[in-house]
Amino acid sequence: MNNETRLRRVKRFIATLNQARELGLTVTEAQEGSLTLCLPYSERIIGYPDTRVIHGGAITTLMDTASGSVMICVLPEFELCPTLDLRMDYMRPAVPDKPVYARAQAYRVTRNIIFTRCEAFQDDGETVAQCVGTFMRIGQAATPKSYRDLIVGNDPATGDDS
Repeated sequence: MNNETRLRRVKRFIATLNQARELGLTVTEAQEGSLTLCLPYSERIIGYPDTRVIHGGAITTLMDTASGSVMICVLPEFELCPTLDLRMDYMRPAVPDKPVYARAQAYRVTRNIIFTRCEAFQDDGETVAQCVGTFMRIGQAATPKSYRDLIVGNDPATGDDS
C-alpha cells in the first residue's frame, strides 16, 4: 500500500469517529508505520478560561485517535483495534491559539497486540505530551464488512480503493 492510499484510508477512518469530527482532527501525514494528526485550537477545547490552555481531555483524545489510527499504516488489511491501555505523560501545557499535532508510530505488531508510541507537539517542536499504548487486534473477520469497505474505499461495483 502506498502513502496516498494510507492517507485516504486514515482520512475516511477519522471521518467515522464522532469525537474526531467534534474536535476537528485532520490527517497531515500517513506513512508506513506512522502518521500525524492535527488538533486545531478552538474556544470549545479550552480547559482553563483564565489561561486559555487546551483541556487535557482534548489532548488525550488526539493522541488516542492517532495511536489507534496508525493501525491503518501498519497492517496489510484494515481491522478494528480497540485501545487496551494508554499511558499519558503531560510535559507542558499547549500554547493557546496554536494547533497541536500528534505523531504516532507502531513499534511492535504481534498476532494479538499492537504497541504504539505517540508524541503531541506544537510548531515550536516542544513536546506537550507523550504516550504509549497497546491495542487489541480483533481480526479482519470481526470487523463488519460494510465498515471495512467504507474505510478501504471498496467500490462494490469495481472493488477499487478510491
